[in-house]
Amino acid sequence: QVQVVESGGGLVHTGGSLRLSCAASGQIFGLREMNWFRQAPGTQRELVAGLDTHGRIKYADSVKGRFTIARDGAKNLIYLQMDSLQPDDTAMYYCNFVYLGNSKWGQGTQVTVSS
Repeated sequence: QVQVVESGGGLVHTGGSLRLSCAASGQIFGLREMNWFRQAPGTQRELVAGLDTHGRIKYADSVKGRFTIARDGAKNLIYLQMDSLQPDDTAMYYCNFVYLGNSKWGQGTQVTVSS
């Protein structure tokens, strides 16, 4: 049984930084991509950053230049470095692993940016 667990959220002031971590445990076959999404109250879940197994990376326009997604070698462990945080970044952040015929989500970690 694959489990995905996020950590690293918290409360920061505008301009601050946080680093989120996401670890997937269990047997993962055919890994394709690893993503970070976020969802603020009353909004739809949106893609923040994604990384596929070919090394291709994508970012939402709103976070380009401020957020960085990275993988720890070949481990099923990814990070999201978030710098220059703004109040609009306040949301629940979710990690997502996409692998052969499956898409597994974590429970999320809350990020709150105070003005």
